[in-house]
Amino acid sequence: MLDVQFGQASDFGKVRTNNEDAMGSFIPSSRHQAQSHGYLFAVADGVGGMDLGEVASATALSTLIEGFGKAQAGTMLAGLLPRLVQHANAAVHDCTMAPEYRGKSMATTLVACAMRHDQAIVSHVGDSRCYLVRNGIARQITQDHTWVAQQRKLGLISAADVAESESRHVLIRSLGPEMFVSPDTTTITLQVGDVLVLSSDGVHDEMSEKEIAAIVSQKKDIEEIARELVARAVEIDGGDNTTAQVIRVRAVEQIGM
Repeated sequence: MLDVQFGQASDFGKVRTNNEDAMGSFIPSSRHQAQSHGYLFAVADGVGGMDLGEVASATALSTLIEGFGKAQAGTMLAGLLPRLVQHANAAVHDCTMAPEYRGKSMATTLVACAMRHDQAIVSHVGDSRCYLVRNGIARQITQDHTWVAQQRKLGLISAADVAESESRHVLIRSLGPEMFVSPDTTTITLQVGDVLVLSSDGVHDEMSEKEIAAIVSQKKDIEEIARELVARAVEIDGGDNTTAQVIRVRAVEQIGM
């Protein structure tokens, strides 16, 4: 049976007075539920100013997690997760229609990871990321939905240009502004010892993949690792909300073997 350790941490940073990031999870309550539903982890980074970012990120996560828990047992995660991301988008979009928010913009990024047996399904919209750390080496699983990432993919700007661009946080895809959104979804076959990291840009804007891998590969309590990852990012800059979830794979269940 799939067995994971999980830790998470979040910090306002040195500048912000509120935290527009949100994080959440669905942890199975029994061995049976671990096999029928699995685990779900998610990080959202609200945008839009004032306290509406908090509303957007919290709404997206509560919709996603509630839907995961209510899904039919044995549902294929590769189909379920992007569908739930779309439901989360609709919920955020509906919030903008509420009388108290009408006329105001509201949006959030979202990265979600559902895990069952020996598979992890990662679905995301925006620039919150998922990394896979295997054998001490980090690999970015998600690709940012930003203007500069798109330009980089087209070969129009360099990696150095991306890091220095004042437009690096301009999103071309997020939850909320449109009635429908298209998440990107990736499947990973898990191995014992793998570590998955979900992060808002307050973490990965400040830290290299090498530094992220070094911190999460330590033989420490997983909660302590999550706190250290966030604290290090805040120490480097702290200009943004900073959130990370760290999931360590202790056992997998290979189906059909």
